Amino acid sequence: MSKFVGIFLKIMNRIEKLKEMLLQQPKDCFLHHALGLEWIKMGNLENALNCFLSVISNDENYVGTYYHLAKTYEKLGQVEQAVVIYEKGIQIATKCNDKHAKNELQMALDDILDV
Repeated sequence: MSKFVGIFLKIMNRIEKLKEMLLQQPKDCFLHHALGLEWIKMGNLENALNCFLSVISNDENYVGTYYHLAKTYEKLGQVEQAVVIYEKGIQIATKCNDKHAKNELQMALDDILDV
């Protein structure tokens, strides 16, 4: 078995396990976030986007998701939506007093705006 196939199978196994756990805990933000990251590894940006959107709809204060949601929009060529998400994430990180997340989001926003 090639190394690529082995990695693919491991990711698919994690995806299936996360989906099973979500059946038991459908609003668990950590599980949706983790599933989104796995979909990114598979190159399935639409599924990743849906997972990240689910996190934000269940808990808008789940700060870590804003970065990945915005990056996913960037990868899909939806730069204006990415900017909106970065800005919203900065507001939420400020509200939650998460300086690290705020700085990461600000740097990503500055980069996309070429500041």
